[in-house]
Amino acid sequence: GDPARGHARGATAYVTLEPCCHTGKQPPCTEALIAAGVARVVVGSRDPNPLVAGKGSARLREAGIRVDEDALRDECDELNPIFFRFISRKTPYVVAKWAMSADGKIACASGDARWVSGPESRRDTHDLRHRLAAIAVGIGTVMADDPLLTCRREGEPGNQPLRVVLDSHLRIPEDCALVRSCAQDEAPLAVATCAGVDDPATYTGAKAQRLHALGVEVLRVPQDGAGHVAIGPLLRALGEKGIDSLLVEGGSGIHGAFFDEGAVDEAVVYLAPKVVGGATAPGPVAGAGAARMAEAAVLGRPRAHALGDDLKITFAPAGAARVADRTPASRNAFDARTPAMEGGDLCSPAS
Repeated sequence: GDPARGHARGATAYVTLEPCCHTGKQPPCTEALIAAGVARVVVGSRDPNPLVAGKGSARLREAGIRVDEDALRDECDELNPIFFRFISRKTPYVVAKWAMSADGKIACASGDARWVSGPESRRDTHDLRHRLAAIAVGIGTVMADDPLLTCRREGEPGNQPLRVVLDSHLRIPEDCALVRSCAQDEAPLAVATCAGVDDPATYTGAKAQRLHALGVEVLRVPQDGAGHVAIGPLLRALGEKGIDSLLVEGGSGIHGAFFDEGAVDEAVVYLAPKVVGGATAPGPVAGAGAARMAEAAVLGRPRAHALGDDLKITFAPAGAARVADRTPASRNAFDARTPAMEGGDLCSPAS
């Protein structure tokens, strides 16, 4: 029943990633290539997934197919940063995102933050939400803004990421927009809390049970030295759930916690042509911070382009692919160097 069976007999197939040899969301890629009758397969990246890791190429060779590996390997590795990060460390690829004024403020001293950036940047954010598996915010953002955090794309359906609230003391209001939308099956919600870490009865208490009845998953996570949700254990817990990518959209406290942990793989900043001023107006990153400039977190090389009146800047290590550059709005704004790819969707270890 395979319409491709035998139709590529004697051909050469070029693939960016070693073909899988196990059944996940799709049947094995190796068997499709064998059935198509190809004579040669040129492979870019080797697959570090233990379910594959050389077995795919070996299966093709067993079938009499010539396999040439490592063609443009560095360039191919750059196409799948999420997949390679997740498969090697079992924790999500983390993108920190914020919008700020030209003088580095994410809100006015009054707390008003609507809107720092323009409509083009906000559309780009929804496209980024569509591509990543989860979004993280802190309970402070929930209490102050009552956000929905769903993916809303104009004229296009959007994947709804898991929304994760870092809520040390389980203070999330049961009538907030996040909980209401979860109860209505609009988008999933998890609340990471330290409540009950030492007392399981508290963790399974009345409020946790009510949240669970509304469809909310309550994740018990150890606390850090300040009594807040510890970032390392949280990322490991999300990894165990198969969450391969995380967009951190919180306020300065949450961003600070992720940077203090050294957990940020990429950052995207929407810089608006506004000056807010005010000595107490918040900046994008708090936390413990660096005691000396030499200890500051280094984001990597910037890449910038205009989105409406704003400037979008992405930071990643030199040569690395940038997940945040692959949203449709961004690709329309410059030369679309890298095609959009969803790393590991078909051959992920969770499949």
